[in-house]
Amino acid sequence: MAEVRSLHVPDGLEGERVDSALSRLFGLSRSGAADIIAAGDVSLDGAEVATKSERLHAGAWLEVTLPPPPAPPAPVAEPVPGMGILFEDDDIVVVNKPVGVAAHPTTGWTGQTVLGGLLGAGHTIATSGASERQGIVHRLDANTTGAMAVAKSEIAYSRLKRAFKERRIDKRYQALVQGHPDPFRGTVDAPIDRHPSGDGRFAVVAGGKPSVTHYDTVEAFRAATLLDIDLETGRTHQIRVHMSAIRHPCVGDMAYGADPTLAERLGLKRQWLHAVRLGFEHPTKGEWVEFESPYPDDLARALQIVEAES
Repeated sequence: MAEVRSLHVPDGLEGERVDSALSRLFGLSRSGAADIIAAGDVSLDGAEVATKSERLHAGAWLEVTLPPPPAPPAPVAEPVPGMGILFEDDDIVVVNKPVGVAAHPTTGWTGQTVLGGLLGAGHTIATSGASERQGIVHRLDANTTGAMAVAKSEIAYSRLKRAFKERRIDKRYQALVQGHPDPFRGTVDAPIDRHPSGDGRFAVVAGGKPSVTHYDTVEAFRAATLLDIDLETGRTHQIRVHMSAIRHPCVGDMAYGADPTLAERLGLKRQWLHAVRLGFEHPTKGEWVEFESPYPDDLARALQIVEAES
């Protein structure tokens, strides 16, 4: 069902193009915002907006009819090559997620998913949660590898979701970042929300969701530094955004400002970021469990090269 949203244009959007403003206000792509404007579904002070390049005035009454969201795709049950199992019992399965695999189906994603891979391999998954992400209690970016837990029983789903929400999970990542962060150990506390460009990226944005990343240097090399990272919150792209914000993007992460020359030299086609360890209280047994994931081949090779060059 279409949704009508009405608000006064905030002072911060004075002089902003309508398509850009809609993107920032409602998380739309610029092309999606342009389509809504072209359909006559945007008005300012009661007058229909004629073009996407029209400029806003602070305090004007903006009314937008947002189209209904597309139906989420169903998971495709098919085995995922290279997706190993780190642990499995009646309640949980912990996978070693390979590169290029999303956690669950989303609109616009046509590749393989962890959920589809588990179903395709015959694993039982909890039915709790939305149909396209049943059993999913946390996510890794498609091009971030490492340890990821999925609930098999309903009680495990409920308890793990609560544990993630209450930050009772030990999520450890390692990232190879450009340059040498100063200080070598620190915390990035900066709010994150969608990038104003509406291109799918995220950014440090005033008024965004609180986001806290702790990092510690494992080893410094000539061109890069290997960091151990502890997430206090779990925002989309959080490590990538925060490392870019302090001007030390993950090596290979061109979307967030990494040097393409360095990435090419190291043979990287994605960000050097890996979920090395995942620890939590077992949802039914009550004991603390931890799982570790070794570096995949592309990250291990890149690390060997920077070590050899130092």
